[in-house]
Amino acid sequence: MAAAAGVSITTVSDALNGKGRLPDATRRHVREVADRLGYRPSAAARTLRTGKSGLIGLTVTTYGDEPFTFTEFAYFAEMARAATSAALARGYALVILPATSRHDVWSNVALDGTVVIDPSDQDPVVSELVRQGLPVVSDGRPAGSLPVTAWVDNDHEAAVLGILDHLADAGARRIGLLTGTSTDTYTHLSTTAYLRWCERVGQDPVYESYPAHDPCAGAVAADRLLARPDRPDAVYGLFDPNGTDLLAAAGGTGCGCRRICCSCAAASPRCTPTPSRPSRRCR
Repeated sequence: MAAAAGVSITTVSDALNGKGRLPDATRRHVREVADRLGYRPSAAARTLRTGKSGLIGLTVTTYGDEPFTFTEFAYFAEMARAATSAALARGYALVILPATSRHDVWSNVALDGTVVIDPSDQDPVVSELVRQGLPVVSDGRPAGSLPVTAWVDNDHEAAVLGILDHLADAGARRIGLLTGTSTDTYTHLSTTAYLRWCERVGQDPVYESYPAHDPCAGAVAADRLLARPDRPDAVYGLFDPNGTDLLAAAGGTGCGCRRICCSCAAASPRCTPTPSRPSRRCR
């Protein structure tokens, strides 16, 4: 490859691995030659050379050891898909790991780092990974002093306040909330923002909480919310199944709830009349 490109072996290595101080034209030239020759890097050789496995772990630890199929939640499934693509584009493979606090399970896989989605406060998995010296990136602002290497998140407070204002502007006078019982930051910040909004506008909070990992519990919570004496005329649900749960509850009680809103970070939140099927949330 170096002979075909007319450069040194070191230049080829730097160009293909994104290292060194090379002109952009040289990097492009080396990569063009590599493509023409059909060159593909050897993962096994890289592992021997660098001592790294090329594996990144991904897990959802929000609900601890509770039974939970994260692919049933649109956001978690899309996160896994996007993380897989991003990892492959950078020469890594993604390993989906069980959301268990049994540390011996994690130690069976040689990882270069881990992405943890929506960790709870005092998350034992995060603490153990950090103790082992692994970099941990949290998708979700960690609560308290959880020792992650870095984190990324959405502005949940602004999103909740914007959706509630939107519903109020559309004519809703008593807006309810379906929220969770977990201690992850998404649930905590979203619920706190709702309570703050209620205080600001002078509305008594109308909400029901349930363990979001249990799909049956969401339907029960939706029934409770719409059967209350102070039942809402609009509802904001934090989790994927809330739209269909609320529509089923509204149809079963004949409560006349006019608007059902399911949160969505990938598209603009919208009010959905009860006869229609609501879009499922992405975040």
